[in-house]
Amino acid sequence: MSVVENLQIVLEEIEQAKNNRTTSKKNEPVILIAVTKNHGVEMMREAIDGGVKDIGENRVQEAAEKFKTLDREVTRHLIGHLQTNKAKQAVRLFDLIHSVDSEHLAEAIDKAAGSVGKIQDVLIQVNLAKEDSKSGVYEENLQSLIEKIDALKNIRLRGLMLIAPNYSDVENCRPLFRRMREIFDDINKTRNGFDFLSMGMSHDYKIAVEEGANVVRVGTAIFGARNYF
Repeated sequence: MSVVENLQIVLEEIEQAKNNRTTSKKNEPVILIAVTKNHGVEMMREAIDGGVKDIGENRVQEAAEKFKTLDREVTRHLIGHLQTNKAKQAVRLFDLIHSVDSEHLAEAIDKAAGSVGKIQDVLIQVNLAKEDSKSGVYEENLQSLIEKIDALKNIRLRGLMLIAPNYSDVENCRPLFRRMREIFDDINKTRNGFDFLSMGMSHDYKIAVEEGANVVRVGTAIFGARNYF
């Protein structure tokens, strides 16, 4: 199947998952980020021409090379781990950085954004399952990091991001997604512009949407297996 055909299936499944929500959020829009890591510029263009408005990249350097020739207007998301020494390049390239997980990184982004006269939108990555293999702040440390970010001038907190464990039974992700939505809603009661709950990937995005994700990051289900280069 083509990229556009796969894209249509994903969009239809997102709509069905919204209908399966048990909360009052059934009509809340869901942003689909097409994850283009390890996929070439031609496939990126095909997806964008097919209706994709948001693309996600994991690595700053790979994204920089592809953006040089992409020649398309699209919202650009950094969804992978960001090293502090790449912060200046990242703020020049990306509209939203999903993976802030420490005060040190937030300060680096703030400094980099200030140097180019930009207010950088970010999400905090939360590690609910406390997996050693994943980045992210633990739930008990989340409020402290929010307060640190709020004190910075050139960085704006727009929401939260979660990467669930890759369980063999994807239903095991559901309690984590549900808890993440609860945390998001509690924070949202006292903030303006706290809009994005980014959770769900190719193997679990339907469950994530059912449990309240309003941003999903889907690569393989749209583009097929990655070509590593």
